Amino acid sequence: MSCARLDHVSLGAPEPAAVIDFYDAVLGALGLVRLDELVDEEEDDAAVEAAAWGPADGRAFLWVVTAPTPTTGLHVRLRAQDSAQVELVHRLAVRHGGRSHSAPRRWTLYRRGEFGTSVLDPLANIVEVVAPE
Repeated sequence: MSCARLDHVSLGAPEPAAVIDFYDAVLGALGLVRLDELVDEEEDDAAVEAAAWGPADGRAFLWVVTAPTPTTGLHVRLRAQDSAQVELVHRLAVRHGGRSHSAPRRWTLYRRGEFGTSVLDPLANIVEVVAPE
């Protein structure tokens, strides 16, 4: 008997371009790549309507898709290799349309032994990135 496990998460965005730019920067800083993108093949120069990221040698686990109602309030936690990568994610997130939710720091009370940050994506979803200390 196998146990169920998470396959992927999709975020809906009425205007996906800014959200896609944000995740290209943030996930790219963690070594993840855009694995897929979907456009309307009947249109010339069509905008990207869906994009997906994951490890270069694996499956996409995060999708941004065009949707009339934005996904908000989701909390995604990702692991970084070290504190320098956490700080890079924070800088790039703010530079690419995100907002700081918690600056990079040691988590002495709730998450001992971790260095982390939380940022809000352009839709107000929380992206938390942590590394071991």
